[in-house]
Amino acid sequence: MFQSKEKQGRPGLCPACGTLVGSSATRCHQCGASLTFSLAAISRSLGKIMPVTAPVTYFILSVCCVIYGISLLLTIHSGLPTTPQGGSLLGKLFAIGSVASPVLDRLGASLQWPFDLVQPWRLVTACFLHANLLHIVFNMWVLVDLAPTIEELYGSARFFFLYTVCGIGGYILSGLRGNSGIGASGAIVGLIGVLLAITYRRGGSGMQQLRSQVYRWIIYIAIWGMLPGMNIDNWAHLGGGITGFILAKFMMDRAPATPSERKRAYALGWAAAVVVLASFGFMLFNGPSPFFRH
Repeated sequence: MFQSKEKQGRPGLCPACGTLVGSSATRCHQCGASLTFSLAAISRSLGKIMPVTAPVTYFILSVCCVIYGISLLLTIHSGLPTTPQGGSLLGKLFAIGSVASPVLDRLGASLQWPFDLVQPWRLVTACFLHANLLHIVFNMWVLVDLAPTIEELYGSARFFFLYTVCGIGGYILSGLRGNSGIGASGAIVGLIGVLLAITYRRGGSGMQQLRSQVYRWIIYIAIWGMLPGMNIDNWAHLGGGITGFILAKFMMDRAPATPSERKRAYALGWAAAVVVLASFGFMLFNGPSPFFRH
């Protein structure tokens, strides 16, 4: 009665398929996924420290806000002049919290082709940069309004893949048109393209109502882009929207349901994460580009 016995761990669930597995198991007997080193296991571990609802959406929002704060501090520290926005009321609003163009260039703004071809990480880093306070507030407002619905529908991993690829597609078209740009709006319009594709695939009154909302967003963005002096990158919006629409045509518009679907979803999500991390790594460890704007 006084002997001490080693405590046995409790059974757990496979992060890939949800099957009950033994406490000492290292691999799921149902789907074969590793319980310690698989993408599913890593994703589940990270999920414990992320928000329960739309974790990737709020992760993107947090990263954009942190990078904007860093870029603003670098502008203040460097003493570089910001881009003048004109003497109108709207111009004065856009001048609040402006970031200097050389700072944005150094942090990874998208440049004209073939410059983005030489430094392709700019196609990714530009999606997290913003020029002024009004710019980031508007983009993050639209992101929080639209993205949670798509993240819940596709799952967090595939949502992050969609967001990243839409942003890249937007800046590819923008750069080919000779533009330099920053901002999350290309990726966000890509999410609008995803919603538009979903409403055409599915029927019913609910989809018709959602399509009407999507049309309103498209009209608002088009009007915003035509306002004089706004310097909106409409080509990035168009590229992102087309990319999102095409991707949604080939992806299932529901969360992964089977172990194989979850495995593919995790692979897409982690591939996007690696691309984003590698892009910021290249930005940090590469000196100023000879192609910077003046």
